[in-house]
Amino acid sequence: MKKNLFAGLVLLVGMMLTGVIFAHEIEQNKILVDEVVAAINNGKKAEDFKDLAKKEPYYVLIMDQNGRFLVHPTYTQLQAWDKDIFDALLKATTEGLWVSFPWAGGKRHAYVRKTKSGLIVGSGHWD
Repeated sequence: MKKNLFAGLVLLVGMMLTGVIFAHEIEQNKILVDEVVAAINNGKKAEDFKDLAKKEPYYVLIMDQNGRFLVHPTYTQLQAWDKDIFDALLKATTEGLWVSFPWAGGKRHAYVRKTKSGLIVGSGHWD
């Protein structure tokens, strides 16, 4: 009985910690995107954020309306087979929102936001 109670308690604590970590990831993605959008809206260029494309674990992507990445860890251009990704990123608003899309056999969730000039800035995490 004590073993089952202990195992249940460990499971509950683990689930709570996972929720806290996940909430932290969500907040970090949003903070990062909001900071980059504010900087671009105040005159910085997308290329000024190339180093953030390699930042772990919260990297930044910046894409134009045509699907060309100005900042991304690996891509420069979305391909035709990336339609789901492109469509999801294009949903970005100037207020920002969360989108989901298939990625590398899993699901990716990204906070995306448009700059005043129409660039799409995003940062996300895996499902």
